[in-house]
Amino acid sequence: MKPLICTMLIMLLTGTVLCDGPIVAQPPPRERSRRLRDSVVEHRDLEYANINGKPLLLDLYLPKGVKNPPLLVWIHGGGWRNGDKGRGGKLLAVGINAGYACASINYRLSGEATFPAQIHDCKAAIRWLRAHADKYGYDARRIGVGGSSAGGHLVALLGTSGSNKDLEGKVGTHLDQSSSVQAICDMWGPTDFLQMDAHALPGARFKHNDPRSPESLLIGGPILENKDKVAKANPITYIDKQDPPFLIIHGSKDPLVPVHQSYLLHQALQKKKVPVTLRVVEGAGHGGREFNAPDIDAQILKFFDEHLKQPK
Repeated sequence: MKPLICTMLIMLLTGTVLCDGPIVAQPPPRERSRRLRDSVVEHRDLEYANINGKPLLLDLYLPKGVKNPPLLVWIHGGGWRNGDKGRGGKLLAVGINAGYACASINYRLSGEATFPAQIHDCKAAIRWLRAHADKYGYDARRIGVGGSSAGGHLVALLGTSGSNKDLEGKVGTHLDQSSSVQAICDMWGPTDFLQMDAHALPGARFKHNDPRSPESLLIGGPILENKDKVAKANPITYIDKQDPPFLIIHGSKDPLVPVHQSYLLHQALQKKKVPVTLRVVEGAGHGGREFNAPDIDAQILKFFDEHLKQPK
């Protein structure tokens, strides 16, 4: 069997790629990168807040020739202890060519500050972006957020805690602005830390109940001894019927964040009648190439288009 035919057959059998039309050859990575650079105006390392002399930074990417576009904000993963805003994250590649402005933010990591510092920073970034919408030329009324892993947890928390004063914090100088967002794309993010080990894959070596786990480091102590803090960090704690729509994406074989975590969030949102779609990618792990499939990119874009470009 020829290699191309074999590859297509495997993709069809595993459900990795589902296309409504013909498979279109993608340009090489360098060409895609060049096209992206040519279509965007970059504003790098903008300071959205300053804490004890440490600047908190974000990057902003504006599509050329698009007037007042919606804004997509990416929040990176890394177990709350690593990671960086990088070059725009998943949503930049999906959003810019579809006419979205995009931003990618840094936040304090767990080695610098424990929870709720991370969500305080994310909310401060949203307030800054809303306050500067007229200056940079995007629509402050239409903001969607996405993130993976720890970033998925933080975007879910952004979506469900919009009216919670404790998680709002007082970071930054735009406290008069709202930190609410209009659409959430949560990619394999954790929710209830206390249920992670019980629903891990058979033989999983990573132990979330360990006092040195990323979850324990995030809240500043072993999660089994700090259940009140775990509840405060759980997006499900704050769900109400006013929350924005969610798209949740998770791999069925995730060895780090069990897919059960997304089932919990999906069920809780449904119970409160919040619009939500759960996409479980069969056989996929914790991130990876399966999540770069064209049909997943198309689903993400369709979700944001529906809720940011054609809001009901």
